Amino acid sequence: MDTDIEVVELLPGRLHQLNFRVGQGYVWRDEDGGVSLIDAGPVGSGAGIAAALRGLGAEPGDVRRLLLTHFHRDHAGAAAEVAAWGGVEILAHRLDAAVVRGETPVIPPDLSDAPEWEREFHANLPPMPDVPPVKAITDLDDGDTLAFGGGTRIVALPGHTPGSAAFHLPEHGVIFLGDTVANVEGHTMRGIFNVNRRQAGESLKRLPRLDSVDIACFGHGDAIVGGADVALQRVVDALSE
Repeated sequence: MDTDIEVVELLPGRLHQLNFRVGQGYVWRDEDGGVSLIDAGPVGSGAGIAAALRGLGAEPGDVRRLLLTHFHRDHAGAAAEVAAWGGVEILAHRLDAAVVRGETPVIPPDLSDAPEWEREFHANLPPMPDVPPVKAITDLDDGDTLAFGGGTRIVALPGHTPGSAAFHLPEHGVIFLGDTVANVEGHTMRGIFNVNRRQAGESLKRLPRLDSVDIACFGHGDAIVGGADVALQRVVDALSE
């Protein structure tokens, strides 16, 4: 059980990063006190998320929704634990929602065209528990808008998984990218372990066309606070190198 979760403030009173033992999630708070979670970490992270919320002056009962960027174990593992709090809407792109519900099988990454270091990294990953099914999930699709953060837009970014999605808050210049992009030791790069590397690269090209992206939040690596649009453009430019 992951009860010791580091909390990093990104926007005072608004946005905090949750550092799980593997990967990251985020807490967004609206002016009315309503809380939205983005990703839930591995299985066993629920108690740690609840403790982190209390440290921020909120309670699990304040959580209105949990958005999943994709179905992987380090992002959706604790979704069932959060759902058990009651009153929390779980949301994901429809293609990955079907996997978390247990309706369609998990699709493993296709590493046939990945670099050697990525294949070796994947081969040496420690085991992680499967995602317990969550039956009640709201399906999202590209272009949908959610009523928090001043209007949060769903941006489909297939390739890492079929239903990988970003959540964009243009009013605040914030985007949650899941594993489509990573920011490892200050190096912003395309995500790894993709089910379709070519498609993931094509999805990246959508990002520079989004208005108002100043803060980028990743599934792995520290968030970029200020000038995120420039960093994301560099990732896209590197696709042709």
